[in-house]
Amino acid sequence: MSRNTPFRVGYVVKRYPRYSETFVVREILAHEAAGLDIEIFSLRPSNDGHFQDLIARVKARVNPVYFPADGLLPEALAGATLGATHFWKSLGVAATTLPNVWDTLGTMVDEEARHVYQSLALACAVRRSNISHLHAPFASEATTIARLAARFAGITYSFTARAKDIFHESVRPDDLRKKLEDASGVVTISDFHLAYLRETYGWLADRVIQVYNGLDLEEFPYSEPRDRPPVILAVGRLVEKKGFGDLIDACSLLARRGREFRCRIVGAGTLGPDLRDRIVRLGLSERVELVGPRPQGDVIREMRGASVLAMPCIVGDDGDRDGLPNVIQEALALGTPVVSTDVTGIPEVVRDGETGLQVPQKNPPALAEALERLLLDPELRVRLARDGRDLIEAEFDIRRNTARRRDLFRGELRPAGQTLVGAH
Repeated sequence: MSRNTPFRVGYVVKRYPRYSETFVVREILAHEAAGLDIEIFSLRPSNDGHFQDLIARVKARVNPVYFPADGLLPEALAGATLGATHFWKSLGVAATTLPNVWDTLGTMVDEEARHVYQSLALACAVRRSNISHLHAPFASEATTIARLAARFAGITYSFTARAKDIFHESVRPDDLRKKLEDASGVVTISDFHLAYLRETYGWLADRVIQVYNGLDLEEFPYSEPRDRPPVILAVGRLVEKKGFGDLIDACSLLARRGREFRCRIVGAGTLGPDLRDRIVRLGLSERVELVGPRPQGDVIREMRGASVLAMPCIVGDDGDRDGLPNVIQEALALGTPVVSTDVTGIPEVVRDGETGLQVPQKNPPALAEALERLLLDPELRVRLARDGRDLIEAEFDIRRNTARRRDLFRGELRPAGQTLVGAH
């Protein structure tokens, strides 16, 4: 690529926008604020009924690359089952934009036809938009398509390894090995993740760097939690790995002890009916409320009015777990003390007795005790909040952290002391 060619990055996501992925939106906004030219490529249409207000600030154009992919087949066939005839026709169309398509296709004999097809559409869009580099914010299907499209288009790609995309039982190690080997760079979001990838994948993880997700600290101003009402807040999808069932059980213990409190659980998900039934069964309807999804601004106001954020994360039966929930960093930035568990990268932020309180996962009595301490001790809340804010300012400034990601996109950031792939 010529030095005079503008450097443009394509973000490849499974769906856009997604209500729960504010960290991706913030990342894009920080890149745009720094002058990076971005386009978004969505592999599937959004299926959320609620959207964060942050999305309105994104300038990047959103390009649908659905399956069957627009731009490769006639519009009348969009949504049709992909057959052999359609597949070969799409290759012929793509060849007019991608001169090396036939040679490159020979390197993809082990790939699924639908992935090849969709990557062809993405590669054609990349060429039309003069994209220099592709980045996928998750190591799952988005990286699968980005990897193949980058090969067709003759550009580089990178990805971020977060949580379900590397820990879940559905992850295929052979597939992730190919992604690690082909990527020009890989980001992961905690020291725990980095150690796991190096231990599991050896030298293939040589080019993985750790960069925490970041926050715009001006968006999350600190306020002291000394005089806040006895409100326990929880924020996240209503799914197993969040551990909200344990939180409800802990609230039952607090109620039996006669403690004054309210618990508000913000979010939506498949476990909503089960959690609601649990609240009723334990007689907590006057104390515990499932609030539903809320825009980011409302969540910030909820946090600023809470004495404690509870994030009792667990490792699910299928291996799924949180990587490092962004809501924890948001709470600490705002001055809201956090109680959480030792899952994955959480202890790097919730340092027991220093920046928060840590309890064993799946242990409602220990969770209840930690929540009670924070509800009853304003001095403890203030001390943990101040140290928590200091940590966020030192490690989670989004301007600093996204600058490192841009260096990686351009191939200018490499792990210190690491041997590059290909030298083995």
